[in-house]
Amino acid sequence: MASDYTNQPKQFVDEVITVVLKRLGLDADLQAPTELLLGTAIQESGLHYRVQLGGGPARGLFQMEPNTHNDIWANFLKHREGLADATRQFLNGKVPSSSELQDNDQYAAAMCRVHYHRMGKIVGKTPIPSAGDIPEIAAYWKQYYNTPQGKGTAAQFVANWEAHHGPVD
Repeated sequence: MASDYTNQPKQFVDEVITVVLKRLGLDADLQAPTELLLGTAIQESGLHYRVQLGGGPARGLFQMEPNTHNDIWANFLKHREGLADATRQFLNGKVPSSSELQDNDQYAAAMCRVHYHRMGKIVGKTPIPSAGDIPEIAAYWKQYYNTPQGKGTAAQFVANWEAHHGPVD
């Protein structure tokens, strides 16, 4: 049974995001990636919805689609053995499967971070914005996770962040 993190962002950070970021080892400073992952989960699911509303394919608190999950494994992690092994550690011996995204929050967080690593740092060659710059983090989410064609907006991301954390300076 998956944990309920609705209205519990600090618990989500402590139990999921911090654990994942430390074990993946992609980031020397965890603050900005923590804000990016937390903001993504808040924006995508409100830390509540594990199945896409309206019957869409996205799953888990990060609302990753199976096609995105599968593409990351087939075309990115396949060529990065160390990162693939670090990501597999959240599967408890299971084969990577998009079905794990729905209730395995650490695996879903790992896949979200790997996606941002691939799209931002490798493809877009753009590092995560500075910690505390939520409007820029929101723009980064829009560019590399929701995509310019997606329905979400950076303004919605900021509003959802403020609803959970208070005003953004």
